[in-house]
Amino acid sequence: MRALVFETFGGPLTVQEVPAPDPAPGGVVLRVGATGVCRSDWHAWQGHDPDVVLPHVPGHELAGTVAAVGAGVRRWRAGDRVTVPFVNACGRCAQCAAGEHQVCDRQTQPGFAHWGSMAQYVALDAADVNLVALPAGLDDATAAALGCRVATAFRAVVQVARVRPGEWVAVHGCGGVGLSAVQVALAAGARVVAVDVSPAARALAADLGAEHALDGPAAIPELTGGGAHVSLDAAGAVAACEDSVRCLRPRGRHVQVGLLPPAQGRPAVPMDLVVARELQVLGSHGMAAHAYPELLGLVAAGRLRPQALVTRELGLDEAGAALAAVGRAPGVAVVTRF
Repeated sequence: MRALVFETFGGPLTVQEVPAPDPAPGGVVLRVGATGVCRSDWHAWQGHDPDVVLPHVPGHELAGTVAAVGAGVRRWRAGDRVTVPFVNACGRCAQCAAGEHQVCDRQTQPGFAHWGSMAQYVALDAADVNLVALPAGLDDATAAALGCRVATAFRAVVQVARVRPGEWVAVHGCGGVGLSAVQVALAAGARVVAVDVSPAARALAADLGAEHALDGPAAIPELTGGGAHVSLDAAGAVAACEDSVRCLRPRGRHVQVGLLPPAQGRPAVPMDLVVARELQVLGSHGMAAHAYPELLGLVAAGRLRPQALVTRELGLDEAGAALAAVGRAPGVAVVTRF
């Protein structure tokens, strides 16, 4: 199969012919219909993830068609159109038994723990636990964004922060996850302040419905009448994390969504404010497959429009340049030609 490969961290990203995978027991192999180009893939390429073994094929947000089924799979067969969370749960540990698949003790992640979806085929584990059937009317390019950006934002806003109608939500970083969080917060009835240094990203956030789109957080307390009720670091940056906590009103909730690799520095979370204002500091890590029906229902009803985030469809030969340039252009790039 054709796949995007890197053989050194931060090194060349080249399309190569490599062996196609076989399905593991309990797993499947998908023919990839679309795969997003995400900042998390950039972190893998840079060597920020200890699970990545070289040579490596990145890619973790995907949609496609089941091509081969491993022994023991009961729910899926060749030809089924599916997507999958970026955390593939084992289905057997204590976390999975509690329904918290996104923090599975024995999780695997395509594009990190094993070769990913920037290829014609990708292997996925524990298919009966992890695959999500796609509605006939949902195209692959739109569906690919659900596995990471949209699902991650949905769980962070709705299930972790528990945003309520009328609350102010501040979103720091308007990349794919941040723009998804803007959409999800608005669908939940919140008012949104978006923060990003890029004028194009701010414009896109405003187009999606953000009430204010700022180049910094200083004005948030005044604009929101005392600070945000909920604030998310969707950028995974030291400054964004600190700003997110500082812009909260008393008893506000900070949700850390963006990755914060130690190699990029540690944020100085203002714990004095956490105590004085009784703030909550929360983490959010993807979303379990069994939680997708509510999200898909919002998409079907038109209350969420992940297709509005897809600004570029690429061929696999363009994926390396897009990965290297992640964050330089607003919106989501999706590989749809292999």
